[in-house]
Amino acid sequence: MSPVYEATTEWAQAHDAADPLGAFRSEFLIPPHEGRDGHYFCGNSLGLQPRAARAAVNAELDYWGELGVEGHFKGRLPWMDYHEFVRDHLAELVGAQPNEVVAMNTLGVNLHLMMVSFYRPTPDRHAILIEAGAFPTDRYAVESQIRYHGFSPALSLIELESDEPNGTISMGAIERVLTEHGSRIALVMLPGVQYRSGQAFDLQAITELAHKQGCTVGFDLAHAVGNVPLQLHDSGADFAIWCSYKYLNGGPGAVGGAFVHDRHARATLPRFAGWWGHDKSTRFQMGPEFVPTPGADGWQLSNPPILSLAPLQVSLEIFHRAGMQRLREKSLKLTGYLEWLVQSQLPDALEIVTPRETERRGAQLSIRVLGGRSRGRELFEYLINRGIIGDWREPDVIRISPVPLYNQFADCLAFASAVRDWQM
Repeated sequence: MSPVYEATTEWAQAHDAADPLGAFRSEFLIPPHEGRDGHYFCGNSLGLQPRAARAAVNAELDYWGELGVEGHFKGRLPWMDYHEFVRDHLAELVGAQPNEVVAMNTLGVNLHLMMVSFYRPTPDRHAILIEAGAFPTDRYAVESQIRYHGFSPALSLIELESDEPNGTISMGAIERVLTEHGSRIALVMLPGVQYRSGQAFDLQAITELAHKQGCTVGFDLAHAVGNVPLQLHDSGADFAIWCSYKYLNGGPGAVGGAFVHDRHARATLPRFAGWWGHDKSTRFQMGPEFVPTPGADGWQLSNPPILSLAPLQVSLEIFHRAGMQRLREKSLKLTGYLEWLVQSQLPDALEIVTPRETERRGAQLSIRVLGGRSRGRELFEYLINRGIIGDWREPDVIRISPVPLYNQFADCLAFASAVRDWQM
């Protein structure tokens, strides 16, 4: 049975009051507008600040001031092992074994580090498969890696074109391109959730298809982690990378993350080595030979940035208490309500390009304004002036993402009401 929605303040407030996860909103700072909470739909670009983040960063500053170098070994969370303090909750969130994940660097750096190990082109198998319109980080990285290995993107970069309305991609299209080009594809590098369309992909199905063709598989989970349930270990993917400043609320430029499947934990893969990736038990012997730590930790280059990890540690603890399954259940309701409002109240103004099937999307709805780009920009600016914060992606998409940790049904209704006012 389809949910029964109403476009009324009373309905939205009643469902917000009955929300079992509603209390988590109070753990975040909501940007204000005209003296009250604004309506923030941009967690897909920059998540909100957990209230506890400031105290966590200040605690590390205090330890630095009081302990100096001894802060590596003393304090509540000694810096020497700080990245390990986020490991269990991070593994829980992405469906991985603890040794398969590490918080380090940023997304672009981690993508290059992973491709050093997992993009090993040969004269016969040298291509990389990405989606057409991939986020520039991915495209720039794969093109530069192709050139670094002496190949040409014109021949070695395969772009998976959309075959569905509004720019989305079917599993059939993925299977067809792998059947046609699989023998020359060295690496399949696709997103967990496509940033512009909001389409979520079946990671396990893609991995199985690609592995049958002998391809290595990696995923960019920038828009998937903390948004949709992930089972990275069970997916069989070789690696994945993500940033932590979107749904994970780690703060601007937050420490990113990487997953390396356990079957590669002790593999003698080529890599760019760094001191912090050396086996922990002998790291401080300062020997000349690099011996990687088994698992994802072995891809670390340098000691972790404590002041950047502190907000992420706070946010992951919130995710642990909320539970990803419960967050997903709320997310489906919030985004479902937003979808209903657009389709029932605003069909003459807006068009949703994100797939309607719930298993093919996360929190984000990508919305096109009928009437062209100039009308879209006009509405986007109008919403900002009303305290309704989404984001714009060229050429003509407004992304609206009701995040279950801190958004409400009332936020969705406020968006629809603002669009109706704009039409008048």
